[in-house]
Amino acid sequence: MQRFVLASASPRRRDLLAQVGLTPDVRPSDVDETPLPSEAPQTYALRVARDKAMAAPKDVVALAADTVVALDGQSLGKARDRAHACEMLGALSGRTHFVHTAVVLRTGQEVLTELVSTEVRFRTLSPEEIERYVDTKEPMDKAGAYGIQGLGGAMVASLKGSYTNVVGLPLEETLELLQRGGVR
Repeated sequence: MQRFVLASASPRRRDLLAQVGLTPDVRPSDVDETPLPSEAPQTYALRVARDKAMAAPKDVVALAADTVVALDGQSLGKARDRAHACEMLGALSGRTHFVHTAVVLRTGQEVLTELVSTEVRFRTLSPEEIERYVDTKEPMDKAGAYGIQGLGGAMVASLKGSYTNVVGLPLEETLELLQRGGVR
């Protein structure tokens, strides 16, 4: 079996891969994740994931991903602080948004990409509920200020698409990408 590196510091991505028996070496790539002016969420996710894969050492097979939560076509990013987390969750309350994850596999000169989008609808949240959730600190390192795999899952009214995409790595598409790239 050909080894590969996960060019991401995300513990959620590492855990998802472990759930399907894959234990890559974790070597996060240091890339600039600043959105470009007027950059669409999907374009941003693809660019950052590709940059992460390309920044990995050239002598390894590299898997990279980037996840973006988008509301009304705008990327929400990660919460800068408590007030920003509350603001994002308030904006998502009672509304539908999209989670886009770009997955990139670099094997030598070949670069394979997948972009997966999932539609997520939040139930209506009270200001007190939002504050209690933010107090848990769970939302602070996550796109859109929530984690569906944790307490944030209780805010989700419905989902259309890949659950693991919302966690941070669409497993079905990632496994297909690894297979296409010759990683077994």
